[in-house]
Amino acid sequence: MSDAKSGVVVWLTGFPASGKSTLAQSVAQALRSQQVPVCVLDGDDVRAVLRPTPGYDEQARADFYASIAALAALLARQGLVVLVPATAHRASYRQAARAIAPQFVEVFVDTPLAQCQQRDPKGLYRQAPSSLPGTGAAYEPPTHPDFIASPSEPATEQLVKLIHARRDITA
Repeated sequence: MSDAKSGVVVWLTGFPASGKSTLAQSVAQALRSQQVPVCVLDGDDVRAVLRPTPGYDEQARADFYASIAALAALLARQGLVVLVPATAHRASYRQAARAIAPQFVEVFVDTPLAQCQQRDPKGLYRQAPSSLPGTGAAYEPPTHPDFIASPSEPATEQLVKLIHARRDITA
């Protein structure tokens, strides 16, 4: 057995404005304080740098999630913990990401749709409600997530513990 730790892809899914990015940043900060190599591939940030900019029709979304899953798996194979706060509203997108990751943790950020619509920090629900998962596009919540984060309970510490456990599996 090697002393090297395994990389892990941690996919945070939930409705838009559910708190995926906030939780990912909190977990990243905690891991960095422990000297754990970590990368955050926020769906919005990755979408903003890809060229051509991915669209929002079904095929464009499928291609985008396949690309971000492949990038996350590549980075995880380098030993990084890769946090992916991205809606991935279809279970098949998350299953495909799991299939190519060296280790995979599916996190369901279980914030009620009404609360997400009320938060709406980017104005997405006001601008394009017919294309958003949960309102216009179907959202398929995970049936057996590895971790459930709810807005009423702090999740960072428990999620960090789960990530460490997954990193040790193949070490």
